[in-house]
Amino acid sequence: MNAWKLESAKARLSEVVRQARDEGPQTITVRGREAAVVVSTEEYRRLKGGDGKHWVDRLRAIGPIDFEFERDPDTGRDIDL
Repeated sequence: MNAWKLESAKARLSEVVRQARDEGPQTITVRGREAAVVVSTEEYRRLKGGDGKHWVDRLRAIGPIDFEFERDPDTGRDIDL
């Protein structure tokens, strides 16, 4: 993954976008620390699951699922102090 200083990324945004599309994610750093990643639209959609929905929204669309949980009656152990 290529790393760009923020100043360079701003000055060469077209290049950053092209490389994100052609070569993969591009990291942008601020004061030497990773601050952001530029990815292609295709990569973004793949990471989001293809349809642009968040995984939580997909789970909510399934509807309620009836779960029964049993709680262990163990409340711990006695400790002599």
